[in-house]
Amino acid sequence: MKTRFDTRSGNLTVVRKDNLYEMNFPIHEQHEVPVTDDMESAFGIRPVKAILGTDLVCVFESGEQIRKMKPDQNKLTHLPGRGQNVTAKGTAVDCVSRSFLPELMVPEDPVCGSAHCQIADYWSRELGKNTIHAYQASKRGGHLYCELLGNGRISISGEATLVAISDVVVEF
Repeated sequence: MKTRFDTRSGNLTVVRKDNLYEMNFPIHEQHEVPVTDDMESAFGIRPVKAILGTDLVCVFESGEQIRKMKPDQNKLTHLPGRGQNVTAKGTAVDCVSRSFLPELMVPEDPVCGSAHCQIADYWSRELGKNTIHAYQASKRGGHLYCELLGNGRISISGEATLVAISDVVVEF
């Protein structure tokens, strides 16, 4: 089964493969920016690196820092980017991450595919590989299997969690 969504980011497709759902996203340009005292204040720990694209991605020294982090949501809204993501190199996985989008009224996204367009792209270059196994360490948590496709797009697969059921059909 293949489903296509027409979005502001372009076409996004979802394909079911066994127990995983695979989405195909565009990769947006990103560049390194200076780490600031505001970043340290918002996250409670100073990042070792910061990358800015659609979202801000702050890189930290360890997955343990990511798991224990309690960012200040108000201070996050003063940082650049649509959302603020944190990541570190993993041990059992390639990377550990969390995603915060307070300006969009999402304090923490449980497992954020769009954030991993940047996170997986970063780790792909850092680790010199095209496939990245990420773990988002939110309260619910989840594994993301990312593959850079080499055409400015990325495939991200993971399990789905049902969060709502509706009988409403909306036609545009």
